[in-house]
Amino acid sequence: MARIVRHNDESVREGYIRNGGKEVKLFTSALKAFQCNNRIVMAQRKHLDDFLLGRIIGRLECGRTQLEVSEELGIAQSVISRLWQRFQDDGNVSRCYSTGRPRVTTPNEDRYLAVTAKRNRRSTASDLSRQLSSATGTTVSRQTVYRRLGHIGLYARRPVRCVPLTATHCRLRLAWIREHALWTPQQWSCVMFSDESRFSLQSDSRRTFIWRAPGTRYHQEKTIERHRYGDAGWLIWGGIIHGSTTDLHVQSVTMTGHIYRDVILEQHVRLFRGAMGAEFLFMDDNARPHHANIVGECLQS
Repeated sequence: MARIVRHNDESVREGYIRNGGKEVKLFTSALKAFQCNNRIVMAQRKHLDDFLLGRIIGRLECGRTQLEVSEELGIAQSVISRLWQRFQDDGNVSRCYSTGRPRVTTPNEDRYLAVTAKRNRRSTASDLSRQLSSATGTTVSRQTVYRRLGHIGLYARRPVRCVPLTATHCRLRLAWIREHALWTPQQWSCVMFSDESRFSLQSDSRRTFIWRAPGTRYHQEKTIERHRYGDAGWLIWGGIIHGSTTDLHVQSVTMTGHIYRDVILEQHVRLFRGAMGAEFLFMDDNARPHHANIVGECLQS
Protein backbone atom coordinates (compact mmCIF):
# COMPACT_ATOMS: atom_id res chain seq x y z
CA MET A 1 0.00 0.00 0.00
CA ALA A 2 1.33 3.43 -0.88
CA ARG A 3 2.49 5.62 2.03
CA ILE A 4 0.63 8.96 2.03
CA VAL A 5 2.93 11.94 2.51
CA ARG A 6 1.49 15.43 3.07
CA HIS A 7 3.06 17.95 0.71
CA ASN A 8 2.44 21.15 -1.21
CA ASP A 9 4.05 20.16 -4.51
CA GLU A 10 2.41 22.02 -7.39
CA SER A 11 3.46 19.34 -9.91
CA VAL A 12 1.10 16.75 -8.42
CA ARG A 13 -2.25 16.59 -10.16
CA GLU A 14 -5.50 16.86 -8.24
CA GLY A 15 -6.52 13.46 -6.85
CA TYR A 16 -2.96 12.09 -6.87
CA ILE A 17 -0.11 11.90 -4.39
CA ARG A 18 3.60 11.41 -4.94
CA ASN A 19 5.09 8.11 -3.81
CA GLY A 20 8.74 7.45 -4.58
CA GLY A 21 8.75 9.84 -7.52
CA LYS A 22 5.53 8.45 -9.00
CA GLU A 23 2.02 9.85 -8.95
CA VAL A 24 -0.46 7.50 -7.32
CA LYS A 25 -4.20 8.04 -7.75
CA LEU A 26 -6.19 8.16 -4.52
CA PHE A 27 -9.50 6.50 -3.99
CA THR A 28 -12.42 8.84 -3.37
CA SER A 29 -12.58 8.12 0.39
CA ALA A 30 -8.83 8.46 0.79
CA LEU A 31 -8.85 11.71 -1.19
CA LYS A 32 -11.52 13.21 1.06
CA ALA A 33 -9.62 12.13 4.18
CA PHE A 34 -6.41 13.59 2.77
CA GLN A 35 -8.08 16.92 1.98
CA CYS A 36 -9.82 17.01 5.37
CA ASN A 37 -6.52 16.35 7.13
CA ASN A 38 -4.90 19.16 5.19
CA ARG A 39 -7.71 21.54 6.18
CA ILE A 40 -7.25 20.67 9.84
CA VAL A 41 -3.55 21.39 9.63
CA MET A 42 -4.16 24.65 7.80
CA ALA A 43 -6.83 25.70 10.31
CA GLN A 44 -4.21 25.56 13.05
CA ARG A 45 -2.23 28.33 11.37
CA LYS A 46 -2.79 31.78 12.75
CA HIS A 47 -1.84 33.64 9.56
CA LEU A 48 -0.96 32.68 6.00
CA ASP A 49 2.63 33.47 5.05
CA ASP A 50 3.48 35.59 2.02
CA PHE A 51 4.65 32.58 -0.02
CA LEU A 52 1.32 30.80 0.36
CA LEU A 53 -0.57 34.00 -0.41
CA GLY A 54 1.41 34.30 -3.64
CA ARG A 55 0.55 30.73 -4.61
CA ILE A 56 -3.15 31.41 -4.07
CA ILE A 57 -3.15 34.57 -6.18
CA GLY A 58 -1.04 32.88 -8.87
CA ARG A 59 -3.51 30.04 -9.27
CA LEU A 60 -6.45 32.41 -9.45
CA GLU A 61 -4.72 34.53 -12.08
CA CYS A 62 -4.12 31.37 -14.13
CA GLY A 63 -7.86 30.81 -14.34
CA ARG A 64 -8.37 28.33 -11.52
CA THR A 65 -11.63 28.67 -9.61
CA GLN A 66 -11.73 29.57 -5.94
CA LEU A 67 -13.24 26.17 -5.10
CA GLU A 68 -10.41 24.35 -6.87
CA VAL A 69 -7.75 26.38 -5.07
CA SER A 70 -9.53 25.84 -1.75
CA GLU A 71 -9.65 22.06 -2.18
CA GLU A 72 -6.10 21.86 -3.47
CA LEU A 73 -4.47 23.89 -0.69
CA GLY A 74 -6.87 22.97 2.12
CA ILE A 75 -7.91 26.55 2.80
CA ALA A 76 -11.48 27.68 3.34
CA GLN A 77 -13.10 29.18 0.27
CA SER A 78 -14.16 32.26 2.26
CA VAL A 79 -10.48 33.01 2.93
CA ILE A 80 -9.67 32.60 -0.76
CA SER A 81 -12.53 34.92 -1.67
CA ARG A 82 -11.41 37.66 0.73
CA LEU A 83 -7.82 37.48 -0.49
CA TRP A 84 -8.88 37.73 -4.13
CA GLN A 85 -11.18 40.66 -3.39
CA ARG A 86 -8.41 42.48 -1.50
CA PHE A 87 -5.98 41.83 -4.36
CA GLN A 88 -8.42 43.28 -6.88
CA ASP A 89 -9.05 46.36 -4.72
CA ASP A 90 -5.51 47.46 -3.87
CA GLY A 91 -3.23 44.89 -5.49
CA ASN A 92 -1.79 43.74 -2.16
CA VAL A 93 -2.59 40.73 0.01
CA SER A 94 0.09 41.12 2.68
CA ARG A 95 -1.20 41.28 6.24
CA CYS A 96 -1.40 44.78 7.66
CA TYR A 97 0.18 45.03 11.10
CA SER A 98 -1.17 47.48 13.66
CA THR A 99 -0.04 48.59 17.10
CA GLY A 100 -3.48 48.26 18.65
CA ARG A 101 -5.90 50.87 19.85
CA PRO A 102 -4.21 54.27 20.36
CA ARG A 103 -4.01 55.66 23.89
CA VAL A 104 -6.61 58.25 24.77
CA THR A 105 -4.26 60.32 26.92
CA THR A 106 -0.81 61.68 26.19
CA PRO A 107 2.16 61.42 28.60
CA ASN A 108 1.60 65.05 29.61
CA GLU A 109 -2.04 64.32 30.43
CA ASP A 110 -0.98 61.28 32.47
CA ARG A 111 1.36 63.50 34.49
CA TYR A 112 -1.47 66.01 34.96
CA LEU A 113 -3.65 63.27 36.48
CA ALA A 114 -0.84 62.20 38.81
CA VAL A 115 -0.08 65.74 40.01
CA THR A 116 -3.77 66.54 40.54
CA ALA A 117 -4.34 63.33 42.52
CA LYS A 118 -1.32 64.03 44.76
CA ARG A 119 -2.41 67.60 45.43
CA ASN A 120 -5.92 66.54 46.44
CA ARG A 121 -5.74 62.92 47.57
CA ARG A 122 -9.45 62.80 48.42
CA SER A 123 -10.58 63.62 44.89
CA THR A 124 -12.50 60.83 43.18
CA ALA A 125 -11.80 59.34 39.76
CA SER A 126 -14.82 61.18 38.38
CA ASP A 127 -13.47 64.47 39.73
CA LEU A 128 -10.10 63.85 38.10
CA SER A 129 -11.78 62.96 34.82
CA ARG A 130 -13.76 66.22 34.84
CA GLN A 131 -10.69 68.28 35.72
CA LEU A 132 -8.73 66.69 32.89
CA SER A 133 -11.57 67.36 30.45
CA SER A 134 -11.84 71.02 31.47
CA ALA A 135 -8.06 71.54 31.33
CA THR A 136 -7.15 69.67 28.13
CA GLY A 137 -10.43 68.81 26.43
CA THR A 138 -9.71 65.06 26.64
CA THR A 139 -12.58 62.98 27.98
CA VAL A 140 -11.68 59.74 29.76
CA SER A 141 -13.63 57.25 31.84
CA ARG A 142 -13.18 56.47 35.53
CA GLN A 143 -11.50 53.17 34.68
CA THR A 144 -8.94 54.99 32.55
CA VAL A 145 -8.12 57.25 35.50
CA TYR A 146 -7.68 54.19 37.73
CA ARG A 147 -5.34 52.56 35.21
CA ARG A 148 -3.22 55.67 34.65
CA LEU A 149 -2.75 56.27 38.38
CA GLY A 150 -2.16 52.56 38.98
CA HIS A 151 0.77 52.65 36.55
CA ILE A 152 2.58 55.09 38.88
CA GLY A 153 1.59 53.25 42.07
CA LEU A 154 -1.39 55.32 43.24
CA TYR A 155 -4.47 53.40 44.35
CA ALA A 156 -7.77 54.40 45.96
CA ARG A 157 -7.74 53.21 49.58
CA ARG A 158 -9.61 54.03 52.77
CA PRO A 159 -7.65 56.41 55.02
CA VAL A 160 -6.57 55.33 58.50
CA ARG A 161 -8.53 56.99 61.31
CA CYS A 162 -6.55 57.81 64.42
CA VAL A 163 -6.76 59.81 67.63
CA PRO A 164 -5.21 63.27 67.20
CA LEU A 165 -2.05 63.88 69.23
CA THR A 166 -0.71 67.40 69.60
CA ALA A 167 2.91 68.36 70.12
CA THR A 168 2.15 68.88 73.83
CA HIS A 169 0.80 65.34 74.13
CA CYS A 170 3.94 63.91 72.57
CA ARG A 171 6.24 66.00 74.77
CA LEU A 172 4.48 65.01 78.00
CA ARG A 173 4.47 61.33 77.07
CA LEU A 174 8.17 61.39 76.27
CA ALA A 175 8.93 63.11 79.58
CA TRP A 176 6.90 60.52 81.50
CA ILE A 177 8.70 57.65 79.77
CA ARG A 178 12.13 59.08 80.58
CA GLU A 179 11.10 59.63 84.19
CA HIS A 180 10.07 55.99 84.64
CA ALA A 181 12.68 54.36 82.41
CA LEU A 182 14.62 52.89 85.37
CA TRP A 183 11.69 51.53 87.33
CA THR A 184 11.99 47.99 88.66
CA PRO A 185 9.42 45.22 88.05
CA GLN A 186 8.32 45.58 91.68
CA GLN A 187 7.47 49.23 91.14
CA TRP A 188 5.59 48.45 87.92
CA SER A 189 3.57 45.78 89.72
CA CYS A 190 1.70 48.56 91.55
CA VAL A 191 0.62 50.36 88.36
CA MET A 192 -2.75 49.76 86.71
CA PHE A 193 -3.18 50.75 83.06
CA SER A 194 -6.73 51.25 81.85
CA ASP A 195 -8.34 52.10 78.55
CA GLU A 196 -11.71 51.94 76.84
CA SER A 197 -12.59 51.33 73.22
CA ARG A 198 -15.64 52.55 71.39
CA PHE A 199 -17.14 50.25 68.77
CA SER A 200 -19.49 52.09 66.44
CA LEU A 201 -22.47 50.19 65.05
CA GLN A 202 -22.47 52.32 61.91
CA SER A 203 -19.73 53.05 59.43
CA ASP A 204 -17.98 56.37 59.87
CA SER A 205 -15.97 56.24 56.64
CA ARG A 206 -18.65 58.02 54.58
CA ARG A 207 -17.08 56.20 51.60
CA THR A 208 -14.06 58.47 51.70
CA PHE A 209 -11.03 57.26 49.73
CA ILE A 210 -7.59 58.74 49.20
CA TRP A 211 -4.92 58.16 46.57
CA ARG A 212 -1.83 56.60 48.12
CA ALA A 213 1.04 54.30 47.21
CA PRO A 214 1.68 50.92 48.88
CA GLY A 215 3.60 51.20 52.15
CA THR A 216 2.36 54.73 52.96
CA ARG A 217 -0.74 53.76 54.94
CA TYR A 218 0.32 55.49 58.17
CA HIS A 219 1.87 58.63 56.73
CA GLN A 220 0.47 61.69 58.45
CA GLU A 221 -0.96 63.27 55.30
CA LYS A 222 -2.83 60.02 54.52
CA THR A 223 -4.66 59.68 57.85
CA ILE A 224 -7.83 61.25 59.21
CA GLU A 225 -7.79 62.36 62.83
CA ARG A 226 -11.00 61.62 64.65
CA HIS A 227 -11.84 60.68 68.24
CA ARG A 228 -15.58 61.27 68.43
CA TYR A 229 -18.29 59.07 66.97
CA GLY A 230 -21.82 60.39 67.12
CA ASP A 231 -23.55 57.18 66.06
CA ALA A 232 -24.79 54.43 68.34
CA GLY A 233 -22.25 51.92 69.60
CA TRP A 234 -20.81 49.97 72.52
CA LEU A 235 -18.05 50.97 74.93
CA ILE A 236 -15.74 48.39 76.51
CA TRP A 237 -13.44 49.27 79.43
CA GLY A 238 -10.66 47.16 80.88
CA GLY A 239 -7.59 47.43 83.11
CA ILE A 240 -4.34 45.47 83.32
CA ILE A 241 -1.82 45.19 86.11
CA HIS A 242 1.26 43.06 86.61
CA GLY A 243 0.02 39.47 86.76
CA SER A 244 -3.68 40.32 86.75
CA THR A 245 -6.51 41.96 84.81
CA THR A 246 -9.86 43.48 85.65
CA ASP A 247 -13.20 42.29 84.38
CA LEU A 248 -14.32 43.88 81.13
CA HIS A 249 -17.06 46.44 81.52
CA VAL A 250 -19.46 46.79 78.57
CA GLN A 251 -22.07 49.52 78.23
CA SER A 252 -24.15 51.01 75.44
CA VAL A 253 -24.59 54.50 76.91
CA THR A 254 -22.17 57.39 76.65
CA MET A 255 -19.47 57.51 79.31
CA THR A 256 -19.90 60.40 81.73
CA GLY A 257 -18.07 61.50 84.86
CA HIS A 258 -20.74 60.04 87.14
CA ILE A 259 -20.78 56.68 85.34
CA TYR A 260 -16.99 56.57 85.34
CA ARG A 261 -16.87 57.16 89.09
CA ASP A 262 -19.79 54.94 90.13
CA VAL A 263 -19.12 52.00 87.81
CA ILE A 264 -15.43 51.99 86.87
CA LEU A 265 -13.69 53.44 89.91
CA GLU A 266 -15.98 52.13 92.64
CA GLN A 267 -16.49 48.62 91.25
CA HIS A 268 -13.09 47.88 89.69
CA VAL A 269 -10.28 50.29 90.60
CA ARG A 270 -11.03 50.70 94.31
CA LEU A 271 -10.54 46.96 94.92
CA PHE A 272 -6.97 47.01 93.59
CA ARG A 273 -6.13 50.24 95.38
CA GLY A 274 -7.29 48.80 98.69
CA ALA A 275 -5.11 45.73 98.20
CA MET A 276 -1.92 47.63 97.24
CA GLY A 277 -2.11 50.62 99.53
CA ALA A 278 -0.29 53.90 99.03
CA GLU A 279 2.01 52.51 96.31
CA PHE A 280 -0.92 52.06 93.93
CA LEU A 281 -0.77 54.16 90.73
CA PHE A 282 -3.74 54.40 88.37
CA MET A 283 -3.17 55.32 84.70
CA ASP A 284 -5.92 56.52 82.36
CA ASP A 285 -6.07 58.65 79.22
CA ASN A 286 -7.14 62.23 78.54
CA ALA A 287 -10.82 61.51 77.95
CA ARG A 288 -13.06 64.26 79.29
CA PRO A 289 -14.96 62.08 81.84
CA HIS A 290 -11.63 61.03 83.41
CA HIS A 291 -10.83 64.61 84.45
CA ALA A 292 -14.16 65.56 85.99
CA ASN A 293 -14.02 67.03 89.50
CA ILE A 294 -16.01 64.16 91.01
CA VAL A 295 -13.50 61.68 89.53
CA GLY A 296 -10.55 63.56 91.05
CA GLU A 297 -12.24 63.68 94.44
CA CYS A 298 -12.91 59.94 94.29
CA LEU A 299 -9.29 59.12 93.50
CA GLN A 300 -7.97 61.34 96.30
CA SER A 301 -10.35 59.99 98.94
